[in-house]
Amino acid sequence: MDADDLHALALSRPTEALRIAHEVLAGTPSDAEAAAAHHAAGLVHRDFGDIREAVAELKAAYRSIRRTTDRDREDEILATLGVALVMGGQTERGLAALDAVVPGRTGVLAGRLLIRRSWVLGALLGRYAEALADAEQAVESLADTGDLIWEARAFQMRAMVLLAMGVIDRADNDFARSEELFAKSGQEVEYADARQARGAAAFARGDLPTAMQLSDDAQQLVERLGVLEPDLYANKCLMLLAAGLTHEALVGINSALERIEAQRGSSARHAELLLCAGLAAHAAGAFELAERRNRDAIRLFRRQQRPWWAARAELALLQTRFANGGRTAPLLRAGQRISAMLDELDRDLAAEAHLLTGRIALARNDSAEAVRHLSIAARARKRGLRTRGAGWLAQALLHQDSGRSRGMLGACRQGLSLIEIYVRTLGATELRALATAQGAELAAMALGHAVEHGSGRQVLEWSERWRATVLAIPPVRPPADDGLVADLAALRDLTQRMESSHDRGPGKSHQHRERERLESAVRRRVLLTPGQLDERRERLRIAELLEQLGDRTLVELVDLEDQLYAVVASHRQVRLRPIGPTSVATHALSHALFALRRENARRGRHELLLDPIGARLESALLGNTLQRLGDGPVVVVPTGRLHAVPWSLLPSLRTRPTSVVPSAAAWVRAMRAKPPGVDRVVLIGGPHLSAGREEVRRLAELYPDAVLLADGSATADAVLEAIDGASLVHVAAHGTFRADSPLFSAIELDDGPLTVYDFERLKRAPHRMVLSSCSSALGGPSGADELVGLVSALVALGSAGVVASVVPVSDPATVPLMLRLHEQLRAGDGLAEALARTHESDDATARSFIALGA
Repeated sequence: MDADDLHALALSRPTEALRIAHEVLAGTPSDAEAAAAHHAAGLVHRDFGDIREAVAELKAAYRSIRRTTDRDREDEILATLGVALVMGGQTERGLAALDAVVPGRTGVLAGRLLIRRSWVLGALLGRYAEALADAEQAVESLADTGDLIWEARAFQMRAMVLLAMGVIDRADNDFARSEELFAKSGQEVEYADARQARGAAAFARGDLPTAMQLSDDAQQLVERLGVLEPDLYANKCLMLLAAGLTHEALVGINSALERIEAQRGSSARHAELLLCAGLAAHAAGAFELAERRNRDAIRLFRRQQRPWWAARAELALLQTRFANGGRTAPLLRAGQRISAMLDELDRDLAAEAHLLTGRIALARNDSAEAVRHLSIAARARKRGLRTRGAGWLAQALLHQDSGRSRGMLGACRQGLSLIEIYVRTLGATELRALATAQGAELAAMALGHAVEHGSGRQVLEWSERWRATVLAIPPVRPPADDGLVADLAALRDLTQRMESSHDRGPGKSHQHRERERLESAVRRRVLLTPGQLDERRERLRIAELLEQLGDRTLVELVDLEDQLYAVVASHRQVRLRPIGPTSVATHALSHALFALRRENARRGRHELLLDPIGARLESALLGNTLQRLGDGPVVVVPTGRLHAVPWSLLPSLRTRPTSVVPSAAAWVRAMRAKPPGVDRVVLIGGPHLSAGREEVRRLAELYPDAVLLADGSATADAVLEAIDGASLVHVAAHGTFRADSPLFSAIELDDGPLTVYDFERLKRAPHRMVLSSCSSALGGPSGADELVGLVSALVALGSAGVVASVVPVSDPATVPLMLRLHEQLRAGDGLAEALARTHESDDATARSFIALGA
């Protein structure tokens, strides 16, 4: 095998190349053969992250090649050594080696040498103008030479520099070309690197699902090859953080960091991973860890003479200190210094630095300095995608500081509209919910202004502007994916076998690992669902809301800086009422839910008095708004933290029809929803309910034409087919809420759990649904003020109303309750009216259910 073939093998199948190199060196190789073997071994060690070993091998290669007359190969090996030296933190020596071999070279050799220097200048040192000049010359030198591998590297190098400079479309075209050439030449590692780089371009363009798909493809390939690619893990960490998947980002980047440290890998790449690990720790609220990571990264970047990277890491450090309460004069001076430095190095990143510095100045009441820095940051709102969010926030802060409320509100609207566009690029419910957190500060700023001015109408408008945002956008069904369907079916089968097995041996832990793998596969497939950019969110029109309410009263709760407020809309008026500390309300709710769980389980020796518990909860939630409720039905819009309130436990609402909705806009949409043309009732009885068979049998007498699925026929496929577009569905089955992963909350069927992921495959949700399942109304708070769970999925898919419980309920006690409920539904009552008539008893089970929607 000649030197070029061995070099190519080192980058495509590194383990095999390293074996061959060792075999060559174990014999009696010529100087040229020894140089080729050491060179290949050095490349493998460099890419595996063992820079010390790489430098040793490349120095040996250089000594061997100098004993030959092959000056071209000598230059190539010296250039490779120069790259390794820079990666190991010896920047001056490495650049000197590269600068020594580039001048005077032409043709293919010039292209090869220019690529190496361009990579060092751009990827490691952030000197993009010089790097682009080298990359352009490399592409020109290697075009039409027939050397596919080096031509691919030239395109990839130019793409990397263009991407760093924000020229995204040209970068993507070059990445696609390099990916094609690497595939043709069988360079698997470099193909994976090109694929993840295309993911980075998609991420920069704002297409997060495509970015994650390409990154996942690349990760699967490098893991199969056993290669550590730091760029891949660094870019994926940034993608996951942008998606709000903080835990996944932290776990992934810490794993990569441990691997590179164990391998004593590239000092340059180690520093980059430290920076990403600091960003992930910051997002997770682990500020002390984030500060340690950032300090370590800064020290390495400075030692490596990489000013752009050092400035980026220092900005991350200052952001962490500010988030952790830092407001000192030295912090302000550091912000001023880093802002000035980034003005010279990266004006997009400088916008973030000026925003931070302005905020520190505001916190220190230094208005002049705040205005100076915020004004610079605000100008970025008219630039590219990376800076517009920071620019609108800076503009809002500027107007707020100067008392220009109209300008501040306008900036908040513009910033939130920008985030809405981003949310619509995402198809997965989980990602959409998490993305809303990016607008929380802007929404709170505008909401705080409305509360301060005591305008109930303004508070309602701004509360609705960023409440249940995900539900206001039509859901995107996961693509028709046989793999997703197969994984969900396998997960159901495995879960059922685990729950029916009493085995506690070694096989049980294997089953748990397999369940985790299947859940991860399902989640990954759905997260990659692309959004639909043509979607439009319909704004709430308060005039229409007041007209729709009629004799009803709407109470919308607002949580602002741990203070609870109520917006009361009735009789064509909207009023704002302060309630009290949110913490008092959440404590009262926890006590009430505990009491209901205890009474439903019949575990206590003494019966708890629910009425005084309900009265305390009522006071904490509604305060003096009760006098404004009138005598008609009530529509309640709770906050995400208060979504599980058992409203019928409140004395004033005990027998009053009460509808619970995630937003006033959602209630208006539910009121508009038209039932299906065909009146189709579906009754479903799941396994293991002590009274489930009796419940379904008795309901079947009320609905003789209903589709009945029970006694083994309630399988996932049969249930999904039956309920799709049904007018009324009743489910008597055990329910589980997964706080750790709400989209895996499920209803237990005969062949296993039917999860939220399954429900999201429906073409049309049932018009109305009754879930006599345990804790089926629960959701997981996410993002700004979103809920993720079974009921929220049904509402998003178009269900007009759902009856569900907020705590586990007694199976036998549920049967008469459900019969009374359906008798009222058949008499023409709506869900809230029918449920209210079942609350006439003092039974804890009746008080555990709420009516959601219209």
